[in-house]
Amino acid sequence: MTTTTTVRTAHTADLTPAELTAVRSLLHDAFDGDFADEDWDHTLGGMHALVHDERGLAAHGAVVMRRVRSEGRWLRTGYVEGVAVRRDARRQGLGGRVMAALERVITRAYDLGALSASDDGAALYTARGWWAWSGRISALGPGGMVRLPEEEGSTYVWPVPAAASDPLAELVFDWRDGDVL
Repeated sequence: MTTTTTVRTAHTADLTPAELTAVRSLLHDAFDGDFADEDWDHTLGGMHALVHDERGLAAHGAVVMRRVRSEGRWLRTGYVEGVAVRRDARRQGLGGRVMAALERVITRAYDLGALSASDDGAALYTARGWWAWSGRISALGPGGMVRLPEEEGSTYVWPVPAAASDPLAELVFDWRDGDVL
């Protein structure tokens, strides 16, 4: 049985180079090497939730600022990135502890939370009250609006504010380099 400490939250600016290296290593391993430089870049610049155990970093997640337009209104959105649990520490509730810390940040600093979930990760999020957005997903890119059909069905929101009360409305995300969402 793994003994864990409390979840620590810290801004990217407050993490040491060694901590950032440990986070990137965890994400690389957790995503089977499919965690590109753009994915790493998307994880930086916001608040991180970290759980350590006697072996080191056991779990991580981050929430970064994005803008999302819904029903004619741009919402300050806490976008969840880089949620991972070390393989030997899984199924011990650490993902839920990380998400609780990130949801606290979202509740206090943003209008809406959003994330893009893998099939494996969706169960964690739906169990916590996140739900898959039913409407179109797009991004406002350098050349205008770009529809993202591959993100439809895997984009989750929490909690749904009154400003985004129509679950069939289009969500338009701000543009970023690499994988748009």
